Amino acid sequence: MPTPRTRLGQWEEELAGRFLEERGYRILDTNYRTRYGEVDIVARDGEELVFVEVRTRRSETFGSPEESLSRAKVRRLVATCQHYLGRCAGEDTGWRVDLVCVYLGQGRPLQRIQHLRHAVQL
Repeated sequence: MPTPRTRLGQWEEELAGRFLEERGYRILDTNYRTRYGEVDIVARDGEELVFVEVRTRRSETFGSPEESLSRAKVRRLVATCQHYLGRCAGEDTGWRVDLVCVYLGQGRPLQRIQHLRHAVQL
């Protein structure tokens, strides 16, 4: 049985997926897991493959969503992306890592969603 935190994470990722689809992205995979880590959303934006990390904040007391991407998380994320490319897409495929930030208010109402393209510089 999923925990409340797991259910919230699933809701946020579904919300981010719909947000991207409304902007013309085609969702290919969600929660792609490897021994290196996980990518929340794998999508296609035209010819480019986009790996999307979804981060949520209720406030920026402990930093912004972008600041929550530690070096270790970025390393795991890139390794997972490279695994996906080798297994599913081909090494010569154009790709990038984006960040979708979900900002919630008190009681979980959605305040806004922000999409940061090329959030991880490769």
